[in-house]
Amino acid sequence: MSRESFDYVIVGAGSAGSVIANRLSADPENRVLLLEAGKKWHPWVPVPVGFARLIDNPAANWMYESEPESGTNNRKIPVPRGRLLGGSSSINGMVFVRGQSYDYDGWAQLGNQGWSYDDVLPIFKRMESYSGGEDDYRGRDGPLKVSDSTESGPLYDALFDAAEELGIPRNPDYNGVVQDGFAMTQATIQNGRRMSTAHCYLDPVKNRPNLTILPNATTELLLFEGKTCIGVRYRTGSEQHDVHVTREVIVSAGTINSPQLLELSGIGQTDILYENNIELRHELPGVGENLRDHYAPRLIWEITRPGVTYTNGINLLWQGIKYILTRKGLLSIPASPIRGYIRSREGLESPDIGVSFYPFISRNFKVSYTPGVSAIAHQLRPESMGSIHIKSADVSDAPAINFNFLSADIDREVVVSAVKETRMLLNTKALDGFRGKEISPGASVQTDEEILAWVRAKAETVYHPVGTCKMGSDDMAVVDDRLRVIGIKGLRVADASVMPTLTSGNTNAPSIMIGEKAAQMIAEDNSHQQRELEF
Repeated sequence: MSRESFDYVIVGAGSAGSVIANRLSADPENRVLLLEAGKKWHPWVPVPVGFARLIDNPAANWMYESEPESGTNNRKIPVPRGRLLGGSSSINGMVFVRGQSYDYDGWAQLGNQGWSYDDVLPIFKRMESYSGGEDDYRGRDGPLKVSDSTESGPLYDALFDAAEELGIPRNPDYNGVVQDGFAMTQATIQNGRRMSTAHCYLDPVKNRPNLTILPNATTELLLFEGKTCIGVRYRTGSEQHDVHVTREVIVSAGTINSPQLLELSGIGQTDILYENNIELRHELPGVGENLRDHYAPRLIWEITRPGVTYTNGINLLWQGIKYILTRKGLLSIPASPIRGYIRSREGLESPDIGVSFYPFISRNFKVSYTPGVSAIAHQLRPESMGSIHIKSADVSDAPAINFNFLSADIDREVVVSAVKETRMLLNTKALDGFRGKEISPGASVQTDEEILAWVRAKAETVYHPVGTCKMGSDDMAVVDDRLRVIGIKGLRVADASVMPTLTSGNTNAPSIMIGEKAAQMIAEDNSHQQRELEF
């Protein structure tokens, strides 16, 4: 067994981990090791629509699935997570949504100092480069390139007209002052290329002499002396390595793998560790709890007007040629080029429903021969909470994922409203010249009970799991507001698992923000400690 030493070890080169590696290694005095269980790259990653090839591809995906439960009609639900440099930012739909100011103000109201919207807005601005919006809200020269979808055509125009017919305005920047309204999707795409954190944060600094990036390295355990984390044990092929740290270990393995690694290392609920023959290192009952995700049915309509949607066959062949020549067309678009944020009822301070559209019929984003439009409708801030826990002491065994979908009354109410609102939109006069048969859920599904039954039988997640290492100060918190694991020295968690609640939209942008803020806090805390030592 080899032994190595670094100042910082980062477990997971995903949306947050890649950012932290970039920022910490900017100080040449810091020796940084970045460990990634997956491979370095996959040829479909740079192509935006390549997510359709990666969403069920074990070469780049952990291929997790949830446990059967009543909210899913006892189905197992796919839970794709990126397993390569860039993590899920390398396989996701590239949709860039910060969420609402209320999301972050809510985190601060829970006692998390430094996480209000006013606190995190400068970080969002610092990390992005975007040409639209207002300077007070948007960044212009950050490493992450963000652009508006350039898709256009009669169907998109009709969808905007349909929204206005229902009193829903067009919003020039849903990441700006307010989220309400319909807009073309902002995406982590530039000139037809995916902007993953691997591309934007790691590629420019990969040759720094003080940064070691190690793919195909599975972290098996955290190492301790008493209540201090002193390093990690990882495996590359058949070789096992212990690496020690002089400062900190930062776990950025994601909402599924971060709690798994804590439990495998003896941090978590006593009963779960005992059941899996793991010695208790430190009891933290919140590890693996507070799981949340967006649960969303897919509504589908046929489109009768020819030439306004994408279909399979010769059309796709032409789209491939178009992308090669111009970097435009179907292969250059995000998962849903147009989206809306709406309110289910009067009296709400902000939208509680998100609806996104893509101009084809598909399963797992594989395009059908039938011309159509698909809509993903979901509640923005679900209250149902589940859990993720290990099923054995073997790191290669996937943990049990229990979402507990639709267990909260408000979630059932809002998802029914989301389906109804989406139907209203597609049945406006603006879409009379386009709309064909409603394929899913279909005309036979009308009552609230029938809609709920259909949701349980057909809905999937929108791939936004968060919360399993919750930030806070209550009894179920796993990390404090500086992302330090409570009761353990030298150990932080920094990824989507620390979110106390789910943000109002896609979670990649907040995850990158968490990485930026974590790096800033780590540098501040260690600089403070160094000054104390010198004093």
